[in-house]
Amino acid sequence: MAEYSVRHLTHYTYEKPVSHCLNLAHLCPDSDDRQTCRELRITVEPKPKLTEFRRDYFGNTVYSFSVEDPHTALSVLAEAKVLTTSSGQDFGNSPTGYEVLDRLRKPSSNSDLEAVEFLGDSPFVSRAEIYSKFLKHLFPMDGPFLESCLEYVRRFREEFKFKAGSTTIYTPLEEVLESREGVCQDFTHLSLAAFRSMGFPCRYVSGYIETYPPPGKPKLRGSDATHAWISVYCPGIGWRDFDPTNGKGITEEYIHTSIGRDFSDVSPLRGILFGGGKHKLKVEVDVIPLNEDSGSFSADR
Repeated sequence: MAEYSVRHLTHYTYEKPVSHCLNLAHLCPDSDDRQTCRELRITVEPKPKLTEFRRDYFGNTVYSFSVEDPHTALSVLAEAKVLTTSSGQDFGNSPTGYEVLDRLRKPSSNSDLEAVEFLGDSPFVSRAEIYSKFLKHLFPMDGPFLESCLEYVRRFREEFKFKAGSTTIYTPLEEVLESREGVCQDFTHLSLAAFRSMGFPCRYVSGYIETYPPPGKPKLRGSDATHAWISVYCPGIGWRDFDPTNGKGITEEYIHTSIGRDFSDVSPLRGILFGGGKHKLKVEVDVIPLNEDSGSFSADR
């Protein structure tokens, strides 16, 4: 069990004044059987005219707000304190990959039917034979399904290189597959394409992971970033999360904020603005073990 203080700052500066803007933020860690969000506060400058917390289609807590005064800068600061635990799942007790496919052809529960929604194409992920062949290369179909998922992410990490700046959100997945390099968003989208192309429901998870500095070096505040990983569905067991970037199942270090079909469903902050011209963006993320941060704040949720 671990507890973290999370701080996520998004700051825009605009070339020209923005007359007003409408925004939607996926910045709210949720509570479930693996994590508990104990405190949450979102601060927007300039002060918004209207604000609302609600649930979106996928069950995520989202924060919407409108700023109706002219401004040349916008800051959105999300602060949370989150308690996490490991999943503790015995992956060896799951059915084989072949058995999972057979059961999904004839869904027998509401959970199975709901999971099928995550089999189709989405804005950043399209199914194709090239991706199913890729999955077969790394995924033992005759082994316990969840154990094979773990084997897949382990092998994925060995074959792919994390290289910041090597791609953009619009880099085709075929290029990522060929170059064998990218960032967590690319690796998650590629894995979604692979599992869905084989007929396995798979969804995108956005959140944070505690990162560690090099030996002997202090952790730099503001040096972290949002993270992404996959969640795979197994009939009779449910959704289980795996991280292809780091080659592991998720542990206490992981904090999730949102799930969706791909990044387009869970962008941390998106909206519509009027005016502004060109803009500059700065993002700072800190994920700090709570015993390193004695500060506290009141919930505003």
